[in-house]
Amino acid sequence: MTMTKIAIDTNILIYCHLQEDECKRNVAHELLARVPVVSSQVVSEYLNVMKRLLKMSKIEILELCYQWMNHCHLKNVDRNTVKLAQQLIKKYDFQIFDAIIVSAALETGCKTLYSEDMHNGLVVEKQLTIINPFL
Repeated sequence: MTMTKIAIDTNILIYCHLQEDECKRNVAHELLARVPVVSSQVVSEYLNVMKRLLKMSKIEILELCYQWMNHCHLKNVDRNTVKLAQQLIKKYDFQIFDAIIVSAALETGCKTLYSEDMHNGLVVEKQLTIINPFL
């Protein structure tokens, strides 16, 4: 059985590490187990947020990042990603970083992007559905 390609937003990865909400942490781990697509934009956001939230050393945070990266397909942001993000902003009024994440998901053929803070249920370009997995 072939699984549908999925992408995840930064907040999903953050919940993998936060102890305050076991339910969200479990959902995040389940999504990570599906070997999602993660854009380099998500990696950057993850590192920035984790440094602020967990008060860990830079080396420890990079080690956490390295560990979960082994369970993902990484998508670099390139010129085409940025150009598509520009088109998506014009059409859907996304925030800049969200548009880059959505662009990367579209470019890699994902059918679902899991995000807590984007528009739940929105279908982008008739091929990518944004889903809040915590509802």
